[in-house]
This record gives sequence, structure tokens and C-alpha cells, in this order.
Amino acid sequence: MANSSTSSFPQKKNRHTFSIVSSLMLLLFLFCLFLLTKNAFEPQLSLYTNLVSQIPPKLTQMHDQFDDLRQPISPDSEYQQEINEKTTLPITSKSDLDHKASRETSVPIIISSKPEFQDKLNENFEEPISSSKKRNVPISSKSDLDEETSEKQTVLDVKEKPFEDINNVIAEKLRNCDIYKGKWVKDEHYPLYNPGSCPYVDEAFDCQNNGRPDSDYLKWRWKPDDCDLPRFNATDFLVRLRRKRLMLVGDSMNRNQFESLLCLLREALPDKSKMYEIHGYKITKGRGYFIFKFEDYDCTVEFVRSHFLVREGIRVNAKGNSNPTLSIDRIDKTANRWKRADILVFNTGHWWTHGKTSKGKNYYKEGNYIYPRFDPVEAYRRAIKTWAKWINKNAKNEKLVFYRGYSSAHFRGGDWDSGGTCNGETDPVTRGANILDSYPIKMTILEKVIEEMHVPVVLLNVTRLTNYRKDGHPSVFGKNVSSGRRVSTRRQDCSHWCLPGVPDAWNELIYTTLVARQT
Repeated sequence: MANSSTSSFPQKKNRHTFSIVSSLMLLLFLFCLFLLTKNAFEPQLSLYTNLVSQIPPKLTQMHDQFDDLRQPISPDSEYQQEINEKTTLPITSKSDLDHKASRETSVPIIISSKPEFQDKLNENFEEPISSSKKRNVPISSKSDLDEETSEKQTVLDVKEKPFEDINNVIAEKLRNCDIYKGKWVKDEHYPLYNPGSCPYVDEAFDCQNNGRPDSDYLKWRWKPDDCDLPRFNATDFLVRLRRKRLMLVGDSMNRNQFESLLCLLREALPDKSKMYEIHGYKITKGRGYFIFKFEDYDCTVEFVRSHFLVREGIRVNAKGNSNPTLSIDRIDKTANRWKRADILVFNTGHWWTHGKTSKGKNYYKEGNYIYPRFDPVEAYRRAIKTWAKWINKNAKNEKLVFYRGYSSAHFRGGDWDSGGTCNGETDPVTRGANILDSYPIKMTILEKVIEEMHVPVVLLNVTRLTNYRKDGHPSVFGKNVSSGRRVSTRRQDCSHWCLPGVPDAWNELIYTTLVARQT
């Protein structure tokens, strides 16, 4: 037993010694490995340390700013500041843009709501687009719209600097410009819609289809002396009308303008079927109320006939005969419709020169009293004051009210009912103070009444700009002669206007006002 115990002890001692040696060898191996690894990584660590130490202070500050996610960094902030400082930008028309603004240093202003067009602008301005509730002012032309509306249009509300600043510059420039003082200039990009292309022009104004042989009268654009009007953009106009009602109230001259506006806005619609008269009525002079709906914009453009803006009536004399009257102290019976509109465009004028209105005999009425004789000018003054009183009471601040001034007629040798003519006129008036500087007393009365009103009214003073346009009337081309009917030269229309034509400029002035007011 002793021998057995003695022989096993050396075996255990040897095993213990081997274990210690193995552990020492393993530790030595790990230590060597550590030394090798340290040497391998030291250059990389040294390089990284050098790079960190060389970071410029500005980048270090930028890293610090990224820690606060509530303060995003705009790498173009210096550029935006530069744009904000340089705000003297001219208002340019499309003709100016086509000629590169005659190589001047001015920046052409073309801003569109089309996403593809914004991308092109981004390349020029190197500025990212961000969305917001505020809208830029698109300034484009009919040709631009034709090219850009081949696909279904998507109207975007965009707010972006420097575009917002440009809009403000445009608006400020227009607000400081007398847009009614200027001249007509030839523009080959006119008219804004083609003759015969619009189904809303009634026969009396469709001069080209009625056989008018000349067409130069279509090529004139109104140019203020101290600024340029923004090019009419039908898409932008409709965007500004979204969920609103625009109503023109007045006589056949306002229907002339109403048809012009429908034709201008129609140019923006890829799908023309989404514009329609809600009752299916066709525009005729016999009907006095139309509502045109623009589905994609949930807005309407309407016309309400009111020859005088005050109430027409009938009296029966002792013999049982009916005679017309005009209550100059009572608003027109259509006024309840006016209350529904967001934007109102009023006019009256031409009917004050007709028949009983101009004679004033047993016609004008206040209360229940009919004046045996009354001065038509004073009657007009009182009627306009009645209209102004209604506006002051019923037009709230959210309404925008226009009054379009008197539109000049150009009869030679008589009046509309006494042989007056304008046939053969093919060019605007270029000189003659008796024509160009004429200003009806009705306009002076109107200006004074508007100045005294509590509710602000925009006077579209088209009188002098229409003084020039003796070439723009239908004259003998107010009826279609394609069916063999003869043209009568006995009674010529030298009051209304051919379409396309002068009323398009009136609607351009309305658009300009919307741009200037950022409405």
C-alpha cells in the first residue's frame, strides 16, 4: 500500500507543475498580442487625433448647433440675406422677358405655381422649396399656360424666400404706381385668347366671327408710365378666387367685361367641362343673371344686371298708361344677391344718357314723389350716394369692392340712336386733347363720393385708357352675316367692345389689384 501511495505523489506534482507553466505561457502570449495590437492601432489613433485637432472653428460651431434639433441650419442664409437687401426689382412683362429684359441688369420676375417650373427656378436661385400657407404671385402669359397645362394642373400654395420677397416687391411697386396713366403699346403676344375660341362671347361682341376684316386692334396692351402690369395669369387668378364668389353688377358694359373674364379664366382649364353655368343658361342680353362655376377651385364668377344700381319702377298715369320711373333714393331690387359675393365689381353710366334718363321729365322719384323735371346730373349724384350708403352698411371688411369707371364711346356725327358711326377705325387715337383728356362729370362725382365712403372702394378708372381706343368697338360688326344677312350701317355700336379686346385690359387691372393687395 505504501509503495502505491508513494508512486502516485510524483504524478500529481508533475501535473501541477505543468498547469502552472501552461498558465505562464498563456499570459506571456496574451501580453505579446497586446503589445502587437497597441503598436498596430497607435498610428490610426494618432491620425484621428490630428484630424480632430484641425477642425475649423466654424465647423465645430456647426456640430454644436446640430445638437439642438430645434434650430435647423440654413446653409443659404447668407444668400437669403443678400436677396433681402437687394429688393429693387422691376416689374417686367412677358415681352420684356422674351428679349431678356433688353440685356439690362434687372431680374425677370416669372413665378409659377407649377412644381416643374419651381424646379427650374430652384436651379437658377439655388434655393430649396418649402411649403406653407402663403402663395407666390405667378406671372405668366397665355402661351406659358398653354405649355404648362397640357397635363392635369395641380395648384400649390408656396411660401419661399426669395420668392416671397419678390412678391412683396411687386406688390409695393404696383401700390406706388398710377396704373391708369399710360399708353397702349403693340404686343405680338396679344390677344390673351384667340378670336372665336371662347363660347361665352355673345354675337354682339364677336367681331372677327361677324366678318371684321382687320385684326390689328387685337394686338394692343395697356402699359402704365411708371411700371409694368404683371402678365395676366388665369391659374393664379383662380387660386385667389378659391372658395369665393366674384360678382359683376351693372349694365351691358359690365356684361361685356363679364364675358371677357370668363374667356380669360377659361384659358387656365385643362378640362373645359369643369366650368359651366349652373342653370345651363346661355349668355344672352335678354337674361340678367348668370352664375359660372369653376369646379376645381370651388368658386363662381357671376353677373347681375342692374342698369342704374338704384331701383327702376313703373307708374301708371291717369290714362292708364305705364311709364318708367327711377327711385334715386332706393337701392336696386337685386341688392340681396350682392350680399352673397366676396368680390364685387360695379358700374353704371351709359343708361344715364338714354331717353327719359337724360331728359329727366316725370321720371326721377324720391319717396313717393315723382319730379316733373329733374337735373340728370344731380339725379346721378344722388343715385351714387344711395349706392355708397348701401355699400357702407352691407359690405363688410372681408369684401373687396370695385367700381369700374365710365367707358368712353366714340360716335362720329351723332349718337347711338342718331346716326353716330365709328366704322373703319383701325388704330387707337394718338393725339387730340379734346378726346384723350376728356373726363365726364359723372367720373368727378363718383370720385368725390368714393372719397367720402367708410368702406374702401377700388376705382377702376378706365375712362382715359378707353379714350384712346376708337378702334375697339363692334361698329357694324355686331351681327353674324355668314347666313347671308346684310350688314346695316345705319345703327352702329360704338359703345361696347369687341372680344377679345379692351375689356380684357380691365380684367388685367383687377388682377393687378389682387396682386398688389396680395389677395
